[in-house]
Amino acid sequence: MKTTLKIGVTNLSFHRIAASLVTNTLLEMGFDVKREFAPHQENFERLKSGQVDMLASAWLASSHGIYKNDVEKEVPLLELGLHYKPYALWGVPDYVSEDVTAISDLLKPEVLSKMKKDIQGINPGAGITRFSIQMMEAYGLSAAGYNFHTGTEDDCFNAFENAVDEKQWMVVPLWKPQFLHYKYNIREIKEPKGLLGIVDKAVLLLREDKKEIFTKAQLEILDGLRFTNDIIAELDYKVSREGKDIDEVTKKWLQNR
Repeated sequence: MKTTLKIGVTNLSFHRIAASLVTNTLLEMGFDVKREFAPHQENFERLKSGQVDMLASAWLASSHGIYKNDVEKEVPLLELGLHYKPYALWGVPDYVSEDVTAISDLLKPEVLSKMKKDIQGINPGAGITRFSIQMMEAYGLSAAGYNFHTGTEDDCFNAFENAVDEKQWMVVPLWKPQFLHYKYNIREIKEPKGLLGIVDKAVLLLREDKKEIFTKAQLEILDGLRFTNDIIAELDYKVSREGKDIDEVTKKWLQNR
């Protein structure tokens, strides 16, 4: 009888891509796999309670370190693989004037007159959301008339693509990897206060009390999984915008790598 593994998947498109790559790897090993989707913080709570055995993917140490530390109050965790090297950013479409190179430039009168004041984010538990809320006050953006809103990832991505269609000046709180980077040239703007965190490493987290399920060779395979920001962004685009089946896309990549 096959062993069933439960993977907690942070329910955003690029996390679903990484989880699909891991799932196909586990299926090849002979496991049954059940994916359970939840927002960031809830995903870690499920790992802590044992509702899931592993989590894909944790961004460490900047974005999800506080959640990992909380889980490890109850159970030790193993970090496996290097799915990619994510980082948070604020960006503008490439048609926005080259005069906008830093967050402080958003306060220039000539920029204020053109820039869309609503900044659409994603869910409240995301690192980019926590960072962006801090930035609104630290850089005086709220006082200048900008507003930051949380929402779904589709709210954020659609706001960006709609603005691009109209060649509207706007700011997008984003990260790499993300499928928008595969199609659009998004210029990162400098954030000198360091509020956007650091370049993280995205890894698979496994509860140490589940380690005995795997052979040493299987753990080495999981730890040997190596992707990149560009690979995840491309696979994400194929699924999110070209409508291809996620598990077929990732299985094909694993077979051809």
